[in-house]
Amino acid sequence: MTQPQQGGAPPVTPTRPVLPPQSTGPAPQQAPVPSGRPAATPPRRTAFAEGVDRLRSAATTEPGRLRIIGAVLAVLVVAFGVVTAWQMTDRSTAADDVLHSSQPLSAGAADIYRSLADANTAASSGFLSGGQEPPATTRRYEQDIQTAAAKLVTAAASTEPGSPAADTVTKLNKLLPEYKGLVERARANNRQGFPVGGAYLRAANEKMQQEMLPAAQDLYTKENQRLRSDYAKATPYPWFALVLGVAALAALGWAQRRHYLRTNRVLNQGLVAATAASAIVLLWLVVGHSVARAGLDSSYEHGVRSLNVLHDARIASLNARGNENLTLVSRGAETKKLPDGRVEDAYDYAFQQDMKTLSAGLDEAESLADDQAGRQPVSAATGNMKVWQQRHTQARAADDDGNYQAALNKIIGAKADQPTGECFDGVDANLAKALAHEENEFEQAAGDGLGAMTGLPEGAAVLAVLGAAAAVLGVGRRLSEYR
Repeated sequence: MTQPQQGGAPPVTPTRPVLPPQSTGPAPQQAPVPSGRPAATPPRRTAFAEGVDRLRSAATTEPGRLRIIGAVLAVLVVAFGVVTAWQMTDRSTAADDVLHSSQPLSAGAADIYRSLADANTAASSGFLSGGQEPPATTRRYEQDIQTAAAKLVTAAASTEPGSPAADTVTKLNKLLPEYKGLVERARANNRQGFPVGGAYLRAANEKMQQEMLPAAQDLYTKENQRLRSDYAKATPYPWFALVLGVAALAALGWAQRRHYLRTNRVLNQGLVAATAASAIVLLWLVVGHSVARAGLDSSYEHGVRSLNVLHDARIASLNARGNENLTLVSRGAETKKLPDGRVEDAYDYAFQQDMKTLSAGLDEAESLADDQAGRQPVSAATGNMKVWQQRHTQARAADDDGNYQAALNKIIGAKADQPTGECFDGVDANLAKALAHEENEFEQAAGDGLGAMTGLPEGAAVLAVLGAAAAVLGVGRRLSEYR
């Protein structure tokens, strides 16, 4: 117990501090926490965001940077190889189609046209011979019909059902027996000496000229379009692959320079191997595709273009021969009024137009021929054509003078009569020879182009995998120094 001090001052009692008056309003209410439910937690970050953070953290250290560089190099090299394989596979496939599919089908369509036109010519020649046709003429007609039928079967097998080309083939298959029926009626009446035989033959020729040959020309045009489409797919430069190749080499060069600046080591074996593999693929791509493109361009310029012109010239000669024969068959029954008011025999007028087409085609074919072996048969065909025109003029003069037999002998007579048929056979044989030569030129050039791409897609893929592995190993060896 504390005792007060004696005789001293009284004790001091401590005072409380004076507080300002407080508001007496109600206390704020807090939201009650539901029983059994935990308090809200902040949303969890996505895996992508966490990965970015880890990558950012790793990039601040040299091992992390090396891992990123190795991954980028591997992706670039693999992408280069994959794109190269993809683009060159497409071009190689298109080049193979040019050589083994579209060009043969284009030639087959031209053969269909030629066979039909030649069959029409043989039918008119046989009719002019009288009741008993020469066996050679009959065999030629039958062989042409069989060739056209066989080529139509091949064309039908190579076209997609429902396509325009398939519809054209179906139309020709339907018209062919109708034409044969008209020709047989013309033959039967001709053997019996009935003048109606000539009407049947003119009807057969009309069906051929107005329905069958236009359909065959349409098929030929469609196959040529398909051929040009394959060329367009086979020849463009693979720019995407080239850009990736340059980017991969640039990245590899930068990585090796960085390695040298940080370690003073001149070479990293893995990166050098990756650079060599990428450089080989890029060089192979540039050289291989350039050689392939040159071969394909040559096959088109000196093969396909010449073939197209020669096919057109041969068809013009066949049409001219058929119209020449029909001039004598119709004996003026079919006429044509010209813009200047003159009236001419319709078949003789068509013959003159066909000969103009033939002359222009032979001139162009000779200019396209790139060697003497290609020019020689075209020059010979031109000489045959000129003699043909001279003899035709003599035959027309005899027919206009009323000497039908002399005109007939000048068209289909014996060799001593110097008939136009001899000139036509010369033109046809020389054009066939020129076509065979140009076909060989095309196959050789297109084959060289296709051969230049052989193994490139597979080789690019393999080398790219090896290059990516070498790049990873090279970076991994540098990483081992930090362990």
